[in-house]
Amino acid sequence: MQEDSPVQNENTPDTAQPRRTGRRNRLIVLGAAALVALGLGGVAVATSGTDHPAPAAVSLDAQSRAEAASRADRSVRESSAPATPSISPTPSPSAVSASPTPTRTAAAKAKPKPKKTAKPAPAWVDPMPGAAVTSCYGQRWGTLHAGIDLALPSGTPIRAAAAGTVTQAGDASDGYGNSVLVDHGNGYLTHYAHQSRIAVTVGQAVKAGQVIGYEGATGDATGPHLHFEVHQGMWNQIDPAPFMRARGVDLGC
Repeated sequence: MQEDSPVQNENTPDTAQPRRTGRRNRLIVLGAAALVALGLGGVAVATSGTDHPAPAAVSLDAQSRAEAASRADRSVRESSAPATPSISPTPSPSAVSASPTPTRTAAAKAKPKPKKTAKPAPAWVDPMPGAAVTSCYGQRWGTLHAGIDLALPSGTPIRAAAAGTVTQAGDASDGYGNSVLVDHGNGYLTHYAHQSRIAVTVGQAVKAGQVIGYEGATGDATGPHLHFEVHQGMWNQIDPAPFMRARGVDLGC
């Protein structure tokens, strides 16, 4: 048996068609309303650009720039202001004198000390300094006393009156006892008689002031003393007082 499918009658009213048409009309109306709303919004935006102040975002950005410019200007003014000079306390004179600067101390250490210049030794000296004169050159008891007698305690050192070479050291006879003769190489000799002990030998070079013997009373002597003579040539005795005085030595006669 074949089932009969329902057949729509052409005279039967179609209810779905009006529903589709109504939905389409509503969509059209909504779209038109949206277009109108968009148009009005654009007009509002355009109008606000000319008749109203800038948006809040723009005004906030301008305010930030103004504040930044103000800070920059303030920092420039502060940096250009003259700095207040710092005053350091002046050290007291006692503090300065108590602690010398290292440079000055170093300079004082580095400065060489001046060398002491030794005075040149005199060419002629007193053969027995501090001695008392007991007899001068000249006539005594009818004979020539050919020298100067200088007295100190026995054993006092006797010194060479000037540099030279020893030409005699021993007993000179004629009452001189132990004697030393020194040739000074300028035509003059000096003679030292009555020594208790001789300290040089013949041919020895001596300096001015060098010890050549010790005071005594050998030979013809009444007591310990030095009999000192100056010879201009061998055994040609002259007065020792003016000779030595001319060379800076005063023997007291």
